[in-house]
Amino acid sequence: MQDISLHNLSSFPKNKLGIITGYDNDGMDMPVKIIEMGLLPHTTFRILYQAPFGGPLYVEFGEEKSRIALRREEADFITVEELTDAGK
Repeated sequence: MQDISLHNLSSFPKNKLGIITGYDNDGMDMPVKIIEMGLLPHTTFRILYQAPFGGPLYVEFGEEKSRIALRREEADFITVEELTDAGK
């Protein structure tokens, strides 16, 4: 059984496993590069590093364990769920 907690990627905790659920553009133009980079719904990910003072996030994602740096402004568009095992 899994507990699910909703976040935007920019506020997601470091070193936790999550899955991308979609995008939240609130009428703003979402950068197309988010999709082009492979940050698609149903993709698992983990934030490896969060730069201080609102700097970028270093994210590992997908089965291939691809890694990218993503600005927090871009990460704000990505909605995610935290995946945790309730039995642990």
